[in-house]
Amino acid sequence: MEASYCPACGQKDVNLERPFLELFRELVFEAFDIDGRAARTVKTLFLRPGVLTQQFLEGHRRRYTPPVRLYLIISVLFFLVMAWVVRKGILFPVNPESAGEVRVLAENMPTLMFVFLPVFALLLKMAFGGRFYFDHLIHALHLHTAAYVVLALMLPLERAASTHWLWLIAQLTLCVYLIVYLAVSFHRVYALSWSASLIKSMAVLVAYIMILAASLEFASSLKFNG
Repeated sequence: MEASYCPACGQKDVNLERPFLELFRELVFEAFDIDGRAARTVKTLFLRPGVLTQQFLEGHRRRYTPPVRLYLIISVLFFLVMAWVVRKGILFPVNPESAGEVRVLAENMPTLMFVFLPVFALLLKMAFGGRFYFDHLIHALHLHTAAYVVLALMLPLERAASTHWLWLIAQLTLCVYLIVYLAVSFHRVYALSWSASLIKSMAVLVAYIMILAASLEFASSLKFNG
């Protein structure tokens, strides 16, 4: 080829005859998007709730990590943390009576959260008519990604929070941040007043938690009754 890209298919002309470590580094950077874009995405995600969704829906997508890739990477890390917390008995006391239920939770939570992400987007669609479902799905991806990081910080503090007030304050601070994050994101993405953002965000959150709790209870009863 005379240029950097194939004129027929557009594939980049990449020389693969290079040292293994260099190829491995390139693979890691490509898979996890470790570059200036990743740092910009994380900073925007946590310091400016809702802006990533706004930027994506307005077509400004090259500057940030794609929402699906970001969600997948963060969700894998979150469920690893959650599995460790459950296994150590930090989230729930592990005893002969509860061991089965704890195991069901650890086994089914990743699948349920992945399946119910579109359900959360549907709740957004019901709460905010006039927008395409795709818009709500992108918003749901960003909200879940931020929530997973906050929860991954909160869950390991569960045991320590019951023994020292400093850890309890840290947990409460993270919880308040998550609630405020949700309201601010709703305010920016859906152009709502602050009061409407807070009310609707809480209504969607409560409905979502109730659906998740009922689904986990149903999965647990099927596991043991079956």
